[in-house]
Amino acid sequence: MNAHASALAIACLLLAAPAAAAAEATGAAPDLVQRECSTCHGLHGISTAPTFPNLAAQPAAYLEAQLKAFRDHSRADPHAQAFMWGMAAQLTDAKIKEIAEYFSKQPPAPGTSADPAEVAAGRQIFENGIDAQGVPACMACHGDKAQGNEVFPRLAGQHRGYIEKQLEAFASNLRENEIMHQNATKLTARQISDVAAFLSSM
Repeated sequence: MNAHASALAIACLLLAAPAAAAAEATGAAPDLVQRECSTCHGLHGISTAPTFPNLAAQPAAYLEAQLKAFRDHSRADPHAQAFMWGMAAQLTDAKIKEIAEYFSKQPPAPGTSADPAEVAAGRQIFENGIDAQGVPACMACHGDKAQGNEVFPRLAGQHRGYIEKQLEAFASNLRENEIMHQNATKLTARQISDVAAFLSSM
């Protein structure tokens, strides 16, 4: 092998090393993730459209619960029916666990920029709630960095539009969750938008 070829081979190995390390750290994507989930949610759980939530770094327990709710139709908001009921219909518990574990180990989505005034208003609600409206601090369940906790989803870095739609769905009971229904109905449209701006920026 001549000197030029040797140098090229070494360069290729050096370039391949970070990719291999990343693959080892996050694990190979299950076949179903590659064939189906990645179409909407991205191979590593970071979607490009706010219609579809980021799944990267979501708690595995939360993802398992949602996939089972799609499968048994107990989560019935319009997007759940349109996109996930059919997808989840044939999933076994073992396959659900595999998918949830994979996405839970992916690096989280980066935050996106938003208007500083909206972010500041949203942070206030997230960290302190709104006493006058009986709204508790979101961080009490979702973590001080909105990182999620077991059955409570990660909200940091989630699409702003997705968060807004889900809070509206909770408020109208299109997505049933008694605690979130009580909280969401007490928020104005402006406050929902501010909270979403803050969370998406994290």
